[in-house]
Amino acid sequence: MRTVRALWGASHPGPALVVTTLSLALGLAAGLEPWRVVVLVAAVLFGQLSIGISNDAIDRERDRAVGRRDKPLVRDEVSNRTAWTAAIGSVVVALALSVPLGWGMLLAHIVTIGAGWAYNVGLKGTAVSIVPFIVSFGLFPSLATLAAPEPELAAPFAALAGAALGSAVHLTNVLPDLDDDRATGIRGLPHRLGATASVLVAVAGVVVAALAVVLGGGGDGLLPWLFFAAVVALAIAVVVRMRLRGPDRTGFRLVMAAALLLAVQLVVTAGALAA
Repeated sequence: MRTVRALWGASHPGPALVVTTLSLALGLAAGLEPWRVVVLVAAVLFGQLSIGISNDAIDRERDRAVGRRDKPLVRDEVSNRTAWTAAIGSVVVALALSVPLGWGMLLAHIVTIGAGWAYNVGLKGTAVSIVPFIVSFGLFPSLATLAAPEPELAAPFAALAGAALGSAVHLTNVLPDLDDDRATGIRGLPHRLGATASVLVAVAGVVVAALAVVLGGGGDGLLPWLFFAAVVALAIAVVVRMRLRGPDRTGFRLVMAAALLLAVQLVVTAGALAA
């Protein structure tokens, strides 16, 4: 049980659960049969576990050098061999679960997981560190629509919203670690932009995602605009928090909350997710 807890802690459980919840919302919005929703959610969860655990396994010595005692691998609660076995095993399970949902969904899931691994392996330290997030989050809504009996890509508005949100997730997630990353040779896009510019671009991404969903997601009346207003309020809170406290995890949590809010809106105003 200690090993299981350590692996769970190394998987970046918060973001993994948020992304998995997004897959549930998208599956419901796409009108999938219950069994397809369950398999989709399980496949996405194992894919996220593989990305999170591999990230901490790759960064183990770098995290150790900057004293990241919050990391289970740094505290030697689990070996690198066990972590890599879990990460690779999770990929195998994620792709095996994707097979019953169709070849289109399987291929799309390979791309989204591959983008996450590409970030972990080396792209995180380059000027194009944002690209894996644009690719994986932009394609993410299509995991649900491609899992349908009549598979098709998600509507362009959903892909745009996903890509914009993915950009915001990347730009806010790394902010608290900018100094530690620089000390260990990591210079991704947020490091080059700086904290203030990264927050402003992230906020713009959240607003673009919200606008894309409210305009393309269907639904009439006041409700879609209430969702939009709530997401914009979260975006403003990110800026205010940054001004008052500097870069911290709260900005990232607010962006993830905005993602969940947009997912709820897609379910409430379902009918336009598929292209």
